[in-house]
Amino acid sequence: MDDHAAFLQRVEALRAGVDRRLAELAPPVGSAPDRLVEAVRYSLLAPGKRFRPIVTLLAAAECGAPEGAALDLGCAFEMIHAASLILDDLPSMDDAGLRRGLPTIHRAFDEATAILAGVGLLNQAYAVIAADQGLPASLRADLAGRAAQAVGFSGLIAGQARDLFDRDKLRDPAALERLNHEKTGVLIVAAAQGGAMAADASDATVEAMGVFARHIGLAFQIRDDLIDVQASTEAAGKDVGKDAGMATVVSTLGPAAAREAMEAHLAKASDALARVGCGELLGRYVGDLFARRKAAA
Repeated sequence: MDDHAAFLQRVEALRAGVDRRLAELAPPVGSAPDRLVEAVRYSLLAPGKRFRPIVTLLAAAECGAPEGAALDLGCAFEMIHAASLILDDLPSMDDAGLRRGLPTIHRAFDEATAILAGVGLLNQAYAVIAADQGLPASLRADLAGRAAQAVGFSGLIAGQARDLFDRDKLRDPAALERLNHEKTGVLIVAAAQGGAMAADASDATVEAMGVFARHIGLAFQIRDDLIDVQASTEAAGKDVGKDAGMATVVSTLGPAAAREAMEAHLAKASDALARVGCGELLGRYVGDLFARRKAAA
């Protein structure tokens, strides 16, 4: 087996471990009303890349932690991500019909159940971090606070509000970058820095992880904007064409310049980790994800 195949096998093992642990951390049948539990498990356990928890696990490994040491922390970030998708897809938000190749949760169940499932998952994420006995109590408190900030009024919630109410006002690249960071980047930053902190990394390394993750988040949002205008619903596994008439990096710069901006963010992400002497695992993982998307385009 060559080195690249071995790395992909390692990533797949991490993904499988995340899936198993998510199934254990999700509310079990009988712990809450059956319809709510079914909806939460439907959303959380739907097939996905598990990008955020894998970033957490690889960041921890980069910094010397044993494999899987940050597993529950990574799963908490996946819970937050799943909750954000539920809420983003609601009829009053993006009104999406498809997510991860499946009907969105408000369509598979109903809108009230979707809202309750999303709020429940957010709170479960904080509880998982607080209960992680593999981390010192002071670090658990810090990480829970960072996760909450990533969700709140300078993070995902702010980004969604800006997307709903201010999108037609966003014309310059700086404003779009702020929106995209809040919508996507803040949670990736929390995931990457959380993994480094779980490994007791230096302040400089934690800061570098944040710079890396910020640029990766911006690159991913540009990629999503490109998918929205270039891919089919079947290939994307979600609704496309939702950004028609909205200001995005793609509509502002054009597809070619947007792709150049995406590549620039990827280069800055790599440089950030190289300056502190780490990043091989994360760089390979992210590079593979973007390469596979290009091949499919």
